[in-house]
Amino acid sequence: MSPIVRRGFYRRQLPHLQRDYRPHFVTFCTYGKWVLPEWARQIVLDCCLLGHNVTISLYVSVVMPDHVHMIFTPLVDREAREICSLARIMNAVKGASSHRINATRGRIGPVWQAETFDHVLRSSESLDAKVAYVLANPVRRRLANRWQEYPWLWQRPERGS
Repeated sequence: MSPIVRRGFYRRQLPHLQRDYRPHFVTFCTYGKWVLPEWARQIVLDCCLLGHNVTISLYVSVVMPDHVHMIFTPLVDREAREICSLARIMNAVKGASSHRINATRGRIGPVWQAETFDHVLRSSESLDAKVAYVLANPVRRRLANRWQEYPWLWQRPERGS
């Protein structure tokens, strides 16, 4: 059986490049810089975790008041026999969280900006350094003294712990 390969490139307003079997660093922002209430941040974090070990292998995710960072590697969709696309992954996270947030608020309308900012981590970039950057985000923004105290952050447990 041949390996499953999908090298993707698509463009909306910004170009999006996807590389097979490589970690991707993705950031998306709220529409109009809306500040997510705490209950909404939990919904978003739960939606980020839904795809873990299904469509993505998630390393870390943090939901900030007006944006989200995720680092993940897209996984193979065995049924379709291809790597899950960034578009599919992000539509799932943003779509599910938008629907849940709007249902809770009793309203309709956009929650997220249409675009995401993403890049493939190159071999010269350290995955550990990027994960550390995401973990430090709530501390830099003075939302927590230590990243472990910030409730809307998830990091993949280390093997053997």
